[in-house]
Amino acid sequence: MRVLILTCATGQGHNACAHAIQQVFLHNGVVCDVEDALRFTSQKFAQFMSWGHTTMYRHVPWLFDRGYNYAQDHQKVLKEDTAVHHMLTAGIQRLHDCILHNGYDTLICTHVFSGLLVAQMKKEFHTVIRTAFVATDYTCSPGVAATDADVYFIADSSLTDEFAAQGVPREKISAVGIPVDTKFYSCCDRELAKNKVGVQPSHGHLLLMCGSMGCGPMEELAKEFMHRMDKQTELSIVCGTNEKLLKKLDALGGNDERIHLYGFTNDIDTLMDSADIYITKPGGLSTTEAAAKGVPMVLIDAVAGCETPNMEFFFSRGGALTGKTPTILADMACVLLDDPLRRQVMRENLRFVCNGNAAQQIYDILNGK
Repeated sequence: MRVLILTCATGQGHNACAHAIQQVFLHNGVVCDVEDALRFTSQKFAQFMSWGHTTMYRHVPWLFDRGYNYAQDHQKVLKEDTAVHHMLTAGIQRLHDCILHNGYDTLICTHVFSGLLVAQMKKEFHTVIRTAFVATDYTCSPGVAATDADVYFIADSSLTDEFAAQGVPREKISAVGIPVDTKFYSCCDRELAKNKVGVQPSHGHLLLMCGSMGCGPMEELAKEFMHRMDKQTELSIVCGTNEKLLKKLDALGGNDERIHLYGFTNDIDTLMDSADIYITKPGGLSTTEAAAKGVPMVLIDAVAGCETPNMEFFFSRGGALTGKTPTILADMACVLLDDPLRRQVMRENLRFVCNGNAAQQIYDILNGK
């Protein structure tokens, strides 16, 4: 088997999913590469799409929500012979050449855009290759059925009817969960983890993060927590790639020993191990990582769109709380911090939701096990 995973650099979630799958395939001795599908059109196009996604999330999240809902209500916009479809599938020749040159026999797509590219390539070049689509949210996003994959890996069996209603054949659906890095499937003792990240083991620890690009009302939330936290509570804030936000928060609370600031970090798993509560936007990967770690969540409805179903999924299963304003969210988190029994129930609920290594299951299914 030789595998190519096609992601899409619109946020880190799709990339993280792709690398989690790659991790398992490589561990099993399979040649497995990861590429940004948009680069087959051009490097500049890929950079533009990545920049546009980040800009929307940080500055005009309502535009992302509106665009997502429009695509959901008018799914013909992603079908063949539309301007959007032509733009997204312009790289089929380069993709076809890449497959022939490297001898790939399996393509795995972690984004609708890459799935559409593959479907169009197969149609125009009559390419004989096995294809799979991996959903990275707890919903069926617009255009998924048009990817025409051989197998669809979805986040939960309760979503099967939704995918089938959108046109995905039931016999192609396999509910394995959302793949996350293997490090999220193991947990370090919370007090030991707190010590590792510089938090007093006896203190309550809140972890605030809003995607890799640091979007949403993080500054407002930081202010709300600073007003509410006592000396026995500490707050870690991960700003991701948002350097402007990091500077603002450093000026706001840089001298406060209760506050720990991070830019982009690869230690999210350790921070989750150390956290009593995780305050985050409901990205598919973020919530799944937290579920694997069993960390109770307070979810920020920062960009809506595909993230609203994620929020509803974890709220309905008793693993998360949510509120409409930073004031309400901060109140919820502080009340939850004082309720260890409720947090324990939430942890158990989350571990019931995320009870297996999704990437390993994908490998087993595609490898015929």
